Amino acid sequence: MEEELRGKIEKLQELVDESRRIVFFGGAGVSTESGIPDFRSVDGLYHMKYDYPPETILSHTFFMRKPEEFYRFYQDKMLCLDAEPNAAHKKLAEMEEKGKLTAVITQNIDGLHQKAGSRHVLELHGSVLRNYCMKCGKFFDAPYIKAAAGKPVCDACGGLIKPDVVLYEEGLDQSILSESVRCIAEADLLIIGGTSLAVYPAAGLIDYFNGENIVVINKSPTPRDKFAKLLIPGKIGEVLGAITV
Repeated sequence: MEEELRGKIEKLQELVDESRRIVFFGGAGVSTESGIPDFRSVDGLYHMKYDYPPETILSHTFFMRKPEEFYRFYQDKMLCLDAEPNAAHKKLAEMEEKGKLTAVITQNIDGLHQKAGSRHVLELHGSVLRNYCMKCGKFFDAPYIKAAAGKPVCDACGGLIKPDVVLYEEGLDQSILSESVRCIAEADLLIIGGTSLAVYPAAGLIDYFNGENIVVINKSPTPRDKFAKLLIPGKIGEVLGAITV
């Protein structure tokens, strides 16, 4: 570990030690270290397989009009059911267990924070682990969706099954938004990690932070870097994994 990064981690350790109500706000970069791709990072394989950009496929309109094409992309790119929590997920769960962290607010839909042991997880964009029939409301788990050929349909009524994820053109859950605002407003340390802070309204939630200490851990620059007490341009698993609580 290079000396500059080590010094920043030591500063982060000091901030964690002196804080009692830490909130973590995270995005796709938290899960990429677990092997889950950021769908915005469009690769050559993607270009060969799909006729539409990800933002189009993952829209409510596209889901309703072309559910088979939606699910072809969704099953291939979004359902990474073998992924395991990395050092960042595990450290955040440990911080909550020790009474240091009050909430994880995530834009991810993979459920890895809960798999690592975190309990108070606010999923802004839903979860691939929950799926419901649009006709009768029956619940289906992720393996059922993964194994389906074509568009998954309800085994009870034949209705189309929809993942409990927030698609483009859909609004966020107001109760989750309200709880996220409350947690951020009451925090004494806000750690932002693995997110470009480009997706709204989620990114706007950090405006409710009233404290002095914002830490940004991200490999690339974000619009909020200038407001950070501490800016760490590194891998979030490596950085958080080095913290003791």
